[in-house]
Amino acid sequence: MTIWVDADACPVAAKEILFRAAMRSEILLVLVANQYIRVPPSPFIKSVQVVAGFDVADNEIAQKAEAGDLVVTADIPLAADVVAKKCVALNPCGELYTAENIRQRLNMRDFMETLRSSGIQSGGSPPYDQTDRQRFANQLDAYITRYQKSRG
Repeated sequence: MTIWVDADACPVAAKEILFRAAMRSEILLVLVANQYIRVPPSPFIKSVQVVAGFDVADNEIAQKAEAGDLVVTADIPLAADVVAKKCVALNPCGELYTAENIRQRLNMRDFMETLRSSGIQSGGSPPYDQTDRQRFANQLDAYITRYQKSRG
């Protein structure tokens, strides 16, 4: 299994949780971004810089992720792509995207995009807080634990 991270918009606190989890579990963590991402020295953590451009990092992750991988992203279309490939998608606030809920999330995203494009301000996302960090860490830990138990 590999943990893929859509690192351009991933909060620093979530990256720190991911770094610790990768080193503790010895699972490969790959951060993909269109800018340089500094990572701690570890054989289990790697950073991939892609060329700048719309959805280039997302496309890289969608292409490389395989069934059973974990993808950390707040990007709903990317989550939909990897869920279709039988990956698990987790946003940095700890919400799992599943085959059961991804269509609803895509519809809501499209609705909000329509509102924004018509000039209605939605206020944006709330700041990343301690509750988000804890929920993310708990979901990540639960997924890694299930993965390790399945390996025997």
